[in-house]
Amino acid sequence: MAARQGLESSLQPWNTLDLSPEWVDAVWEVEFTETEPLDPGIEAEIEESGLRAFTDLYDSLFSFATEEHGATESIWTFFAENNISHKALMAVFYHFVQKVHKKNVNVKQRKFGLHAAALYFLLLEVPGSVANQVFHPVMFDKCVQILKKSWPQESSLSQKRKKEQPKNSQANPRGNKKRGRPLRKESLEMDEIIEEQEDEESIFFSAWDLCQIRNAIFDLLKNFLRLLPRFSLKEKPQCVQNCIEVFVALTNLEPVPREFHVTQARNPNQAKYIPELAYHGLYLMCSPFHGEGDKVIRCVFHQMLYLILMLEVGEGSHHAPLTITPTVINGRNLAVQFISSLVDELKEGIFPVLRILLQHICVKVVDKSEYRTYAAQSLVQLLNKLPCAEYASFIAWFYGCSRNPKTSRRVFTLDVALALLELPEREVEGTLPPEHQKFLKHKFLVQEILFARCVDKAPAVRSKALSSFAHCLEFSSTATSESVLGLLIDSPTISGIESNRDTSLKNSSAFSYQKKTLNPSGSSEVINIDNSGETAGSSEMCLMTMLKSRMGDEKANVRKSALQVLVSVLKHCDVSGLKEELSILQDHCRDIALSVRKQALQSLTELLVAQPRCVQIQKAWLWGVIPAVMDSERTVQDKALECLDQLLLQNIQHHSQFHHEDDSQVLTWALLSLLSTESQELGRYLNKAFQGWSKKEKFSSTFVNNVLSHTGKEHCAPAWMLLSKVVCSAPTLDHTKIMKSWEQMSRQPNPNADTLGHILCVIGHIAKHLPKSTRDKVTNVVEQKLSGFQWSPKLIKPAVDTLQHLCRASAETPVEEQKLLAQVCGDILSTCVHCLSDVLLKEDGTRRMNEDLVVKYIFTLGDVAQLCPARVDKRAFLLIQSILAASPSTDHLPASDPGGSEATASQPLPGIHSSIMPSVIRAHAVIALGKLCLQHEDLAKRSIPALVRELEVCSDMAVRNNVVITMCDLCKRYTAMVDKYIPNISACLKDSEPFIRRQTLLLLTDLLQEDFVKWKGPLFFRFVSTLVDPDLAIASTGKFCLAQLLLKRNPAMFFQHFNECIFHFNSYEKHEKYNRFPQSEREKRLFSLKGKTNKEKRMKIYSFLLEHFTDEQRFNITSKICLSTLACFADGILPLDMEASELLSDTFEVLSSKEIKLLAMRNKVDKDLPVEEEDLALANVVLQEAQKKLISQVQKKNLIENIIPVIISLKTVLEKNKIPALRDLMHYLREVMQDYRAEIEEFFASDTQLASELEYDMKQYQEQEQMEQELISSSEKIPAPTSLESTMANVASQPSTSRPRTAHAPAPLSLDTRPLKRLMPKASHRSMSPSTIAILNSVKKAVESNSQHRSRSLGLPPFTVCPKSLGEPSEGASSQDLERESSGAIDLLTKRGISTPERTIQNVTFGTGLSCVGSPQTPFPVKGKSLPNRPTSRVCELGSLGACETLSEDMEAQGQRDVLCLSLPDMTPPQPAQWNVTSPARGRDSAAPRRSRRKAPLKTAN
Repeated sequence: MAARQGLESSLQPWNTLDLSPEWVDAVWEVEFTETEPLDPGIEAEIEESGLRAFTDLYDSLFSFATEEHGATESIWTFFAENNISHKALMAVFYHFVQKVHKKNVNVKQRKFGLHAAALYFLLLEVPGSVANQVFHPVMFDKCVQILKKSWPQESSLSQKRKKEQPKNSQANPRGNKKRGRPLRKESLEMDEIIEEQEDEESIFFSAWDLCQIRNAIFDLLKNFLRLLPRFSLKEKPQCVQNCIEVFVALTNLEPVPREFHVTQARNPNQAKYIPELAYHGLYLMCSPFHGEGDKVIRCVFHQMLYLILMLEVGEGSHHAPLTITPTVINGRNLAVQFISSLVDELKEGIFPVLRILLQHICVKVVDKSEYRTYAAQSLVQLLNKLPCAEYASFIAWFYGCSRNPKTSRRVFTLDVALALLELPEREVEGTLPPEHQKFLKHKFLVQEILFARCVDKAPAVRSKALSSFAHCLEFSSTATSESVLGLLIDSPTISGIESNRDTSLKNSSAFSYQKKTLNPSGSSEVINIDNSGETAGSSEMCLMTMLKSRMGDEKANVRKSALQVLVSVLKHCDVSGLKEELSILQDHCRDIALSVRKQALQSLTELLVAQPRCVQIQKAWLWGVIPAVMDSERTVQDKALECLDQLLLQNIQHHSQFHHEDDSQVLTWALLSLLSTESQELGRYLNKAFQGWSKKEKFSSTFVNNVLSHTGKEHCAPAWMLLSKVVCSAPTLDHTKIMKSWEQMSRQPNPNADTLGHILCVIGHIAKHLPKSTRDKVTNVVEQKLSGFQWSPKLIKPAVDTLQHLCRASAETPVEEQKLLAQVCGDILSTCVHCLSDVLLKEDGTRRMNEDLVVKYIFTLGDVAQLCPARVDKRAFLLIQSILAASPSTDHLPASDPGGSEATASQPLPGIHSSIMPSVIRAHAVIALGKLCLQHEDLAKRSIPALVRELEVCSDMAVRNNVVITMCDLCKRYTAMVDKYIPNISACLKDSEPFIRRQTLLLLTDLLQEDFVKWKGPLFFRFVSTLVDPDLAIASTGKFCLAQLLLKRNPAMFFQHFNECIFHFNSYEKHEKYNRFPQSEREKRLFSLKGKTNKEKRMKIYSFLLEHFTDEQRFNITSKICLSTLACFADGILPLDMEASELLSDTFEVLSSKEIKLLAMRNKVDKDLPVEEEDLALANVVLQEAQKKLISQVQKKNLIENIIPVIISLKTVLEKNKIPALRDLMHYLREVMQDYRAEIEEFFASDTQLASELEYDMKQYQEQEQMEQELISSSEKIPAPTSLESTMANVASQPSTSRPRTAHAPAPLSLDTRPLKRLMPKASHRSMSPSTIAILNSVKKAVESNSQHRSRSLGLPPFTVCPKSLGEPSEGASSQDLERESSGAIDLLTKRGISTPERTIQNVTFGTGLSCVGSPQTPFPVKGKSLPNRPTSRVCELGSLGACETLSEDMEAQGQRDVLCLSLPDMTPPQPAQWNVTSPARGRDSAAPRRSRRKAPLKTAN
């Protein structure tokens, strides 16, 4: 009774409402969708009473729902007795709930809506609610969705900007004109969204407001969870779906400050946070009470998928990736926990659904590195819940996913495999089938996924696989790293690694082939053979072979990852037998990609730190890192300096603190020792590094003293070397110890030249700090040593430099310094001249001379003369010139080159006594003469022609090398004087000695870089000819100099010279502009690349140049070639001969090459960007696609307007003149037709005849190419044609009535034999005589005549002419010839002339018998045996008619009857008998020449 009274009082405010029955009926009729709102007066009346009306009613109804008073059966009766309509209440509740679904509501309205939803859920909880139709699916869904809708949505900055855009566009009257209007439907939807956002923007929610809304949501959710165990949704799948979506959305509604496990949220009364209640609601939904089977669980997992992948959730969401924040990561972790708890509870029943979830994770993961990493971690955690059987089954599917066509999925499998390798390996269960046991092993993941993807077609997959494998080897856990290496030991293709947990893994024969069987398919891969000898089922490559291949990959990211793997592997093995791998590491320090160079520097340094006592690694490190200090990129220079500082400087301690057990100190001195002995060539790079460090004041007095402490000890030589580098920037040194060491070394009869040179360098730098007495003493000693020629040439240079420093320190002014130098050096010069005079001017001087002493005289004279040029007299000039004029031996003096330059007539000063001098003395004399010329211009004018002469006539390599060096140095001093001799210097690029070729290449590059030399005359073409140098090292150097050094200074260099390259390398000199510079016959012979034998070299040069073109240059060069080359031949400006054929052949091959195609057209859009650039991937794709479309349209227009007309005209001319280049033109035309078929058809729309002819020619050309390929393949299976030769010999031995003629005797021919030679295969073993060529031409003419006069039926069987050997390709001279030869047969004609014989003529002779063409069905007889039947014919050359008749009789006797005898074109045949018939085709004129659409002939382009 009390409950009824309470319900009566609580219903009092609702009963007084004057609700319109029509409005209530309307709400129910439209099933709680959009309808008329509640009367404003009634709404205001309810709002005046506040939330108390809702809470009182809720409290009154709660007792009936929980059956506390036992009045549950009378509540619906109570409603009926008091005329209370529950439908009216539900309509009012719906009104408040519906208002919350709109976004322009305040806090009060949101609270009313939440309480109204709570009342509806309470009514559903009351028994009998279903019978009284309280449940309505739409009302239920709206009340559930209010849990999510009532929480204010946060507006991001980007959304605010979107809201401002419409206002700005309206304010700007020109804005709407620029922007196109969207579709009407999209416009309306966008307007609605903007209106809603603008409305919501005006509402502000304080922290207290948000707290009230949050509490109301919490209470409503808690009440709803009380309803779920009592109210089944089994028959309501849409409601189940809606509930799950709302629960999943609520899991991230607010952060949970304390850590909790989802299993702790099973009691709603203990929950304090909305996510806890949401996970409890998901748990309740998974019970069988709400759905049979796994339907509900599938729905739950589907929604949880977005949490795991960190995507947006909710109905209508595009599931865009969320910004990864701690809140998002925590939500992902809770989702994984929830699924794991369900799997633990439901066991086998949920395994199929979990497998589907795991598969969806693999398929729908966001293709960004961070998202993939988190998704892989989640997948591995869930996968670990599966037992072995299900685990193996999923890995089997996962293996298939690793080979999915989509790149993103293959990349994700690598992330998962890497995460799985971090876990302990599973133990095999006894119930698992043997074929599935391999899926539990880490070995399978490493070999079948990581290794297999290292050779993937996608660069992103290759790079990821390699970096994953490197990560495996660098695991922090030693056991994990050794476990991976253990897999390599077990692999049959990888051996030589021994695993030991206590020691490093080393073996001298690392990664050698231990046991392998070749793949039957013929590939280079190796089939894995297990211990049983059966194929393991996976084809894998040797690890090192794969790494070498990947380090040469075209993508920089792949090469970078491969370097990481290689270094990780080399750390665990002995590298004594891996010189090639170390060389690869060293070479990649000069890789074209910046990131690869930096990685190579880092990798080499890591490897050296891991194995500091390995000498091979030390040398590789020095030659890889030190040259990088002069890299073109500043960041690479800094990286190299960092590595050098780490290993060369930081570990230098005082000698008293040096310990042999300290690997870092031992390594430092070992590297310095190598630099002072074997690797002295790196000194110039090291000087650059020390200059950079000096500017940063890196060398303190403590560091210098530490180095000085090692000078008298075991590391004496490297210490002095290092001290000589740092002394110029070091503080004042204690010169006492330095001078003591100097005195000890200078007294030694044979001191170490390197060490003494470093000491002299140190003394020179500290000269100004030495006392005057000490300077004078040192000066006297140095002068005495130089005058007595007691030091080797290696010490003369540092001694002269030290002498200059000492004089500068003693003088106060430059004038005084010059006086001191003249005084000191004058005596030395006089001594040198006197000694040389004794050798050269006395009659017996050359016979008793000491070569070493003479070299010292010359070397000292050249160096000292530079300090005091005024003291050098003419006598010294004459002495040096006389040495150059002498010859090393009268037997080795070659005759003057008739094609030489003007220098050959120049002689060094007439009257100089010429004698025989050793080459070493002449070589030093060249250098000394160059030093004298630098100071005396008159001497240079007289000497330069003589030096140039030596380049051409001297046979000694050292002399020629020094001449090149001297000339290039003089070019910097006297540029105008030497410039005319640059062709002579560049001719050394074809010197017989590779050393001189390389030296010339480097010196010319230096001159070109500094603009002392310009690209004039043949210099460019000679320079690029180094690309095909037989020495691969020189070719590689040439590529680097051209592409990395010279092209950057002049980006248009390749484009400007490309067209002339085709003329020059084909030695074509008939063009009025190209290849017109003067050259001697000797130079033409040296640099000639003319002919078929050099075509591959020419194409290699063309391809290299085109590869470094920009797209704009590629586009322009295509038009330039057509206008300046092809048009000249098409218009008759240039003659069409065999020279032109070679030129045109190169031209068409260039136009058909892939290198000339625009990068934007031939490259796929590169979506495999590095991780740091992933956000730019979409913009990059859109931009590249837009560029591709635009460029394509421009290129098509140029092709149609400028190129195709020229090609068609040229095709007609080539056909008329039967030029072999027609075949290359057809090949190019085929390429164009494939790329622009639609445009070509449009171009020929107005000329259908020309279009049909071109189409037919292309068809015939393709058929012929196909036949040639078949013939080539068949010839490989047929043995050598010895039977044909024996047959010919047998035929030639028959009696003959005419003059005998051998098969190889040439006959004078007037016709062009080149077209038929192009028919010959390249691999022929016998040559074809001119008579055979003439016969074949006659055969083709007969075939043409047969096709034109169809009224004559000869009944000839099909035949194919193959004049050189069997089964080889043939080429035609014109398109008509190609058509007929490609068919390989003559159609049998069934009709005949009215007066022709009825039976077939077996033997038709048009003249004297000179040849016999047999059908393939009738092979020639051979004495003792017969030839096998082959699909080609035989052509036999016979000496007379009698031989032909005899052969015909023999063939008829054996049933071989189809024979056709033809005559040579140079012999006048008798007039054949005329048939009494007039052919309708006899009066036909020859085909008209093909028409061209070009309106006017094109002139040669500039």
